[in-house]
Amino acid sequence: MQSAPSDIELVECLQKGDIEAFDILYEKYSGKLYSFGLKYLRSAPEAEELVQSAFLKVWVNHKILKKELSFKSYLFTIAYNEICNLFRERNYHQKFIDDIRSADSNSSSSMEERIQHKSSLEHVLQIVDKLPERQKAVFLKSRKEGKSTKEIAEEVGLSPGTIDNYISDSLKFIRSRLGKEQLS
Repeated sequence: MQSAPSDIELVECLQKGDIEAFDILYEKYSGKLYSFGLKYLRSAPEAEELVQSAFLKVWVNHKILKKELSFKSYLFTIAYNEICNLFRERNYHQKFIDDIRSADSNSSSSMEERIQHKSSLEHVLQIVDKLPERQKAVFLKSRKEGKSTKEIAEEVGLSPGTIDNYISDSLKFIRSRLGKEQLS
């Protein structure tokens, strides 16, 4: 009875393109490699894919394999690197998904804030519309156009004190209306 060839002998044959040597190495290590992959990946299809991928790399590099190095170590190093790459890829994808979800929630919350702000602004403008015309004009020049008390006074022909009173009275009116509506 002939003894099974050693890994060194099989790698020598594999270097020459011997498919039978490849098949023997596959039979010898595929089960162990599958178990190794399943332990970390926790998925039978991914563990099977790991075995296929590792042996594909062995076949692609069969001409440059080093017979003096442990084939088993070489094979499991390939598998380990594949698992690390898969975990990195999963982490990257999860981060990408989390970033998108975060951006969506930020944009939707900022959208909600913009809608709320616009609604509040429209409501304040409705209250401002209820002011007497001259007081309303002064208030809008102050708050909407950003003009100073002095500029408004010169423009409308009133004293700066009167302009300040109009603005102060307008703010009191707006606050009281908003306060009454919030209590309702």
